[in-house]
Amino acid sequence: MKRTIVVYGSSTGTCEAIANKIGTALGAEVIDVQDMKASTIAAADNLILGTSTWGAGEVQDDWYDGIKVLQSADLSGKTIALFGCGDCESYADTFVGGIGEIYDAIKDSGAHIIGQVPTEGYTFDDSTAVVDGRFVGLPLDDVNEDYKTDDRINAWIAQISPSL
Repeated sequence: MKRTIVVYGSSTGTCEAIANKIGTALGAEVIDVQDMKASTIAAADNLILGTSTWGAGEVQDDWYDGIKVLQSADLSGKTIALFGCGDCESYADTFVGGIGEIYDAIKDSGAHIIGQVPTEGYTFDDSTAVVDGRFVGLPLDDVNEDYKTDDRINAWIAQISPSL
């Protein structure tokens, strides 16, 4: 596997814990988005980007600067996968919208975005993270469906690993 970095933004620790699970499974370095710099991105072949979702489907606060770093970097030729945490019951109309924001910021960057997930098996009303009937990355609800988290992560890692 080429050099892979897992970058997360987490306010409560849930997204950080998930990033660490993914990083351990992939043998990848895990960093907080606050520590992501252009040089970090340049040194990586693959980026796994994760955020929790806040407010009306927004990225975790630290990702606002992180998105600026991503947009100023050369992402062409890099492989990127996204994952996000949300609450499908209390925020059914903005479920994992944070990954939709990151996706929108990088979709035209020349990066190869992988790891889309079917919406089947998820309960929600709407999400900006759904494009062409699929989530743009791995959606996780560790609040209401924590018993599904490990299986979803494992299936997703099996899906994206051949491309990393």
